[in-house]
Amino acid sequence: MNTFKSITLAILTGISLSSCEFVDDIIIKKPTPVESKKPLIIAHRGAQSILPEHTLEGFEKAVALGADFIEPDLVLTKDGHLIVRHEPMLSGTTNVSELAEFTTLKTTKELDGKMVSDWFASDFTLAQIKTLKAKQAFNGRSKEFDNQFDIPTFEEVIKLAKKQSILTKKNIGIYPEIKHPLFHNEIFDFKMEDKLLEALNKANWNHKNAPVFVQCFEVAPLQYINSKSTVKLVQLISTYNINKDGSLDYNVPAGDFISYGSPFDFYKNGDTRTYEFFTTKEGMEFTATYADGIGPWKPFIISYKTSDAGDIELLPATDFITLAHQNNLLVHPYTFRNENTQWSGGNPEAEYHLFFDAGVDGLFTDYTDEAVQAVNTWVEN
Repeated sequence: MNTFKSITLAILTGISLSSCEFVDDIIIKKPTPVESKKPLIIAHRGAQSILPEHTLEGFEKAVALGADFIEPDLVLTKDGHLIVRHEPMLSGTTNVSELAEFTTLKTTKELDGKMVSDWFASDFTLAQIKTLKAKQAFNGRSKEFDNQFDIPTFEEVIKLAKKQSILTKKNIGIYPEIKHPLFHNEIFDFKMEDKLLEALNKANWNHKNAPVFVQCFEVAPLQYINSKSTVKLVQLISTYNINKDGSLDYNVPAGDFISYGSPFDFYKNGDTRTYEFFTTKEGMEFTATYADGIGPWKPFIISYKTSDAGDIELLPATDFITLAHQNNLLVHPYTFRNENTQWSGGNPEAEYHLFFDAGVDGLFTDYTDEAVQAVNTWVEN
């Protein structure tokens, strides 16, 4: 970016160059010391509690509510485009089942060890995807915006983040998750990871200083990206269930998604390690060889006991965050929802504060506005 353009944009945005930093060709005001220490608020699939998930309108709303990062999940179309959907299956988040022209595209495929009958994005061209409309996927949330918004591509979300960075004078980052890369890579003659890197290259965001975290539940794809790029990477981990005593259960019943209990690429390669491995000193050291952070489900940090009567007792925080930080790994747990009351007792702000006190570096939320408010009150207190 040349000096004239820098000064011009600085004047237009009302920001002095001495207090700014560059993001691609955008000048953004640097955060204050207090702001830089705040846990990041990551808008999980956009403003999902208000608008249908993974829509440009939902991402823009999340930014307006104060999100630091927006999270697009990525799957591939038949003609090799990265689009933004939570899973390769389309029926849960679009109106595809209502469109007669796509009736014959419903198929049954094996996904992470489970047979699934649905409409898969990999059987649709981008042009066909663009005829679909998004719908609210979460029961109990408003359906008034169903069938109004298009399905965006990854490139469209990147453009939105850059535009919103200019409009808000704040770095708006993206936190893409590559969904089921092994599944996709067995279909196509190219790697899903390379498609991601191509998009980041095009955006000039394929480097460690870009406002980007790339996340995945599988391991090999992150290792591959790490060998090709310096972009920040996050290893996601999960568990199948929480036992009544608060311990975590990694034993997935036959016929369910194996990826609930272990990285699917581990399973396919005969590696018997579950996600429990990543909670150990050895596992954290391993993760740090290729990733910058780790994204656990909340009970990895704070679990709870359940009585026969259904009463909930929160357990003390584990050593998960301590181990992660000892290995220079950021910790971004998922997903904070007002509907999940096990940790909140009906008080979402108290739940956010609980995890902020535990030392998380950021978190994924469906309720961006409440999370932002909770960060502010936590800092004040």
